[in-house]
Amino acid sequence: MNKERLELYTDYLLSTFGYATATGLSEMLNGQVSHDQITRFLSDEEYNSKDLWQEVKATVRKVERDDAVLIFDDTVQEKPYTDENEVMCWHYDHSKGKVVQGFNLLNCVYHVGDISIPVAFELIKKPLEYSDLKTHKRKRASLVTKNELMRSMLDVCMKNKLKFRFVLFDIWFSSKENMGHIKATLQKDFVCALKANRLAAVSAEDYQNNRFTSIEDLPWQEETLFTGWLKDVPFPVLIVRQVFTNQDGSTGNLYLACSDTTVTRKFILTTHQKRWPIEVFHKSLKRNAALGKAPVRRVVT
Repeated sequence: MNKERLELYTDYLLSTFGYATATGLSEMLNGQVSHDQITRFLSDEEYNSKDLWQEVKATVRKVERDDAVLIFDDTVQEKPYTDENEVMCWHYDHSKGKVVQGFNLLNCVYHVGDISIPVAFELIKKPLEYSDLKTHKRKRASLVTKNELMRSMLDVCMKNKLKFRFVLFDIWFSSKENMGHIKATLQKDFVCALKANRLAAVSAEDYQNNRFTSIEDLPWQEETLFTGWLKDVPFPVLIVRQVFTNQDGSTGNLYLACSDTTVTRKFILTTHQKRWPIEVFHKSLKRNAALGKAPVRRVVT
């Protein structure tokens, strides 16, 4: 990796207010670096999660602790006017509740104390093209799911000997496979959000007899903490509900599961709040680092 070019380009991304172009950077430097040099830097090599880890490893080692958390989430950067390819294509944006054209980035942030450091990422690629049988529209698909990518990223974090206690993730990553991988395979714990219709049994007898209830239909009280079994998850978890007020004055319910059955309800809620730094990270990428303002066309660029 060309460290000098990297520092120069990232400083430019943080300082520009318009489109982030190689020509714009060259003009800002009064031609000391040509736009061709910048273009070659961006397209000569495909940087990946390993390169990111090499950049942040020394910083992480200085601050890491056993009580740290790993946070997983993805973000979609909309780019409706860019030519479609395996990266720049249609993705479902959970924040907007619809499919948009752009690129989808899955990130892992290491959070300890008041420090947050991105330690791994995957750019979602959809190389498979097919025709939808119902609509006859051309669509794209990935070779691996985002949940599979998350588990691979977790394995890399373990291989890198990162110190952490919990893995935090939202509804979209709360699959039984992810839960089992974290608890059984990696011997770590998690706190995650659950859909209201997720099935659970709150007694060993109900679990053994395959009697499950939607978690929203459980007999909730204000401070209730259930020890239960989620359907198809072979170990007990703590299930809590948090009632929150929306901006319009309406109320909503947030359901959480924690694989460490020795902790308190307050601890689970406090730990889940540590997910917020990845939202700040995604917002900063878009607002401060010109994530969607580079008019590039090649996938590697």
